[in-house]
Amino acid sequence: MIGAIIGDIVGSRFEFDNHRSKNFKLFAKTCYFTDDTVMTLAVAKALMAATRYGANIGEETVKWMQTLGRKYPNRGYGRAFKEWLQAAKPEPYNSFGNGAAMRVSPAGEAAHDRGGAVRLSASVTKVTHDHPEGLKGAEAVAVAIWLARWRSETKGLRLRRRFTKEELRKRLSEYYDLNFTIDEIRPTYKFNETCQETVPQAIEAFLESTSFEDAIRIAISVGGDSDTLAAITGSIAEAYYGVRDDFKVKALSYLDPYLRDIYYEWEAFVK
Repeated sequence: MIGAIIGDIVGSRFEFDNHRSKNFKLFAKTCYFTDDTVMTLAVAKALMAATRYGANIGEETVKWMQTLGRKYPNRGYGRAFKEWLQAAKPEPYNSFGNGAAMRVSPAGEAAHDRGGAVRLSASVTKVTHDHPEGLKGAEAVAVAIWLARWRSETKGLRLRRRFTKEELRKRLSEYYDLNFTIDEIRPTYKFNETCQETVPQAIEAFLESTSFEDAIRIAISVGGDSDTLAAITGSIAEAYYGVRDDFKVKALSYLDPYLRDIYYEWEAFVK
């Protein structure tokens, strides 16, 4: 989840002022956390409540999204989602916006297998984004995170990745056509808030990267909805590469104590 938060914060200053290069200062005074971070933390709270108390995941997702969304009202929410946050009886609104994918990383982290990633993703997504493309975008990211995580080998304590980049590309191509490169699309890529025009680009940014930091830089260089694209890329890159402690500390410094406590709670929960 910290990968998504870092991507959101780094990308925040470029959302409406795209930077089509990998050369930039990662963290700046003008960076801030957006709705991407707030809703990711809300999903984390929902999953923790469902696991600890047997609560309904969907109901907890609605509860925590509304709770945090109302507590942090000016963080860049879309018009329809703003209305949903204030509704007495919120209902899904057939959305295929990329918000489904930017907030789903806790589902990928909490899953014990691919089927679990699919189920958890659907549970936390369909409360708002019940369009097939919205559900697919979130599922693709949750599954990518699960596939990219580290695991112990059967013998010894040595760690290895679950899949190679080539294997990941093959499996994630089940969701989207990834037959393009970032260099090819960068000159013409435009701002787009849909899953189908954000998630493939975020996945490709990760697949072409050589480190977590490189993944974030590639994602920013694409342009478009920079904070969300980098948040999605960062969530997958974290699972594959891990994140340096100094990056974590710097990103968390942009959050207030309430949000930081949710992150620390989640970090302890998934250990």
